[in-house]
Amino acid sequence: MLPLVTQRCLTTQAEETRALGRRFGRRAQAGDFVACCGALGAGKTTFVQGFAEGLGVGVNDYVRSPTFALVHMYHGRLPLYHFDFYRLSCLNEVQDIGFEEYLEGEGVAIVEWADKFPQLVPTVHLAVYIRLAASDRRCVQWMAYDRSYVRYFLNTG
Repeated sequence: MLPLVTQRCLTTQAEETRALGRRFGRRAQAGDFVACCGALGAGKTTFVQGFAEGLGVGVNDYVRSPTFALVHMYHGRLPLYHFDFYRLSCLNEVQDIGFEEYLEGEGVAIVEWADKFPQLVPTVHLAVYIRLAASDRRCVQWMAYDRSYVRYFLNTG
């Protein structure tokens, strides 16, 4: 399936990547699924930290990659289910944590390394790809795979 809308930008520091995530978090709605992909150290967790801030996750909740826990849940205006598939090697490991049950909730699911198990990414989703463009720059590209995600492309706050 081809994306309906695609956009990209360059960020030159971590705060810009975080600010983009914050903007997305403010636009998030219950049931959203965000597939976040990129190489190790590209800035996926930084983006998710901003996303959590945009959702209103408390400043005392330090958002970190759930590489070993596999999933962290944060509470803001909507629950945020933050997954990390980096160290997983098979589909059964994802299913063992009850992944599909999280998707049926009233929160937002954001998955780092979602491209490891593309069969788990719903047809309707937002994809965010972050890649190193230079040592101090990231290219962030996002794609909407349904009209409901077009709100992430509006040029407002």
